[in-house]
Amino acid sequence: MVKTTLRFINKLSILIIVLTLINTLTSGCGKSPQKPNILFIAVDDLRPELGIYGQNYVQSPNIDRLAESGFTFTRAFCQSAVCNPSRASLLTGLRPDSIKVWDLRTKLRDTVPDVVTLPQYFKNNGYHSVAIGKIFHNVIPDSQSWSEPKLHIDGYPFDPDAVYRMEENVAWLEKRKQQIIAAGKEKRHIDRLGQWYLKYVATENIDVPDDAYFDGAQADVAVKKLAELKKMDKPFFFGIGFYRPHLPFNAPKKYWDLYDRNRIPLAENDFLPENAPLMAINNMRELRGYADFKQVPKPHEGKLNEQDARLLKHGYLASVSYIDAQVGKLLDALEKEGLAENTIVVLWGDHGWKLGEHNSWAKMTNYEIDTRVPLIIRAPGVQNMNTRLNQLVEFVDVYPTLCELAGLPVPEHLQGISTVPLLHNSNLPWKKAVFSQFLREGIWIAPDGVEYMGYAIRTERYRYVRWINWETKEFAAQELYDHQTDPNENVNIADDPQNVAVVQQLAAQLDAGWREALPGK
Repeated sequence: MVKTTLRFINKLSILIIVLTLINTLTSGCGKSPQKPNILFIAVDDLRPELGIYGQNYVQSPNIDRLAESGFTFTRAFCQSAVCNPSRASLLTGLRPDSIKVWDLRTKLRDTVPDVVTLPQYFKNNGYHSVAIGKIFHNVIPDSQSWSEPKLHIDGYPFDPDAVYRMEENVAWLEKRKQQIIAAGKEKRHIDRLGQWYLKYVATENIDVPDDAYFDGAQADVAVKKLAELKKMDKPFFFGIGFYRPHLPFNAPKKYWDLYDRNRIPLAENDFLPENAPLMAINNMRELRGYADFKQVPKPHEGKLNEQDARLLKHGYLASVSYIDAQVGKLLDALEKEGLAENTIVVLWGDHGWKLGEHNSWAKMTNYEIDTRVPLIIRAPGVQNMNTRLNQLVEFVDVYPTLCELAGLPVPEHLQGISTVPLLHNSNLPWKKAVFSQFLREGIWIAPDGVEYMGYAIRTERYRYVRWINWETKEFAAQELYDHQTDPNENVNIADDPQNVAVVQQLAAQLDAGWREALPGK
């Protein structure tokens, strides 16, 4: 009896060992590896004003360390230098004319209701897709893109664009609110001009913790959310959209203290581009929307004094450093949660921003200063980290790039191309040109009130812009800038007789479109 029992136990042990070995081998061969997570960081109005882009006076240690473990695209360009069309283009992988989003009002789903956005595509392919902050244009969110409602933070409005904490600023806003109530205005006027929506002064410097403003608070929420996402049985696509350094430049005092205002370098080309057509110039309506800058002259009428220029650039840099600290929290959380090794991180600013260049402030032009953007990608498992890529790339390339990095099929309808080949070989010849456009709305342009669309092509050497009457489609004006001799685009040489052949060639390239500019064409 004892011998029989021992023989049974021995056979059972062998059987268990064999089954365990088979299970191990089959699971190792048949189970797909975990797909990489995506941490998708959008920063509003962030131009390449960062240490990693050679601006050594900027305090951006966390974004710089992200770049040091990833790829920095030094010549990346947005499709339109204003929030809504730029974001809509990046998030669909389609160009503004294809989605018909050219302004701040148009809703993406009104023009292309069935479009599959980048986060939506990942959601459809097994990812848990979630967001906080400004990913799409702040007042035009897209619920179809996410697996759950966008994260909300108690105590902050739906659109926390302009939050003030200084007592005198809050008091002014409350007084204005009471004036609206006394005037018998409808509630919608209070909602638009109350504490959360009125953009009162353009800067605020006050000694408060990071979470006194929305970006610090959302970074804390995002850190907690990462811990939750780690526990899920599927990969995640997590979009985090920061509001600063968008105006108003409201940031905690400690970030202002990082800079000596008197030593901040100001724009070298604080003058209008010579021979530029009027519709090419931003009239600074954004800055003029703040109470302390509402009287500043338009660029073709005068300029800011040096004191105001230094204040604004100081505020911008403080805001950049404030956001940099929040990015640091996210990177630290990835490490702490053990997610860094399997998470693709992409950081981008939706367009550039003028800090006095061309005698202007804010975005909304076709110039290099507004269309060139920061774009940094860290992809685990890819060699050649800490690489600067100087090829011309565009925001429409982000969608296919993330698809390929994640091992997902790249949709054929996209109007950009994956930059993954560059991540493996930084010396590859790439696009011959990139394309941007901007709609100058008639209500903002003097003196004729006509709407103009500017189409821009940027090649290795030149920027060429053609302006057309948006209603009649008739030619209105053109610009040409030679980056070999004029990298700041200070002199429009389009009408110089010596440049007739160059203008004709670039105009033909512009008409041929993006497909003819692809590698190998």
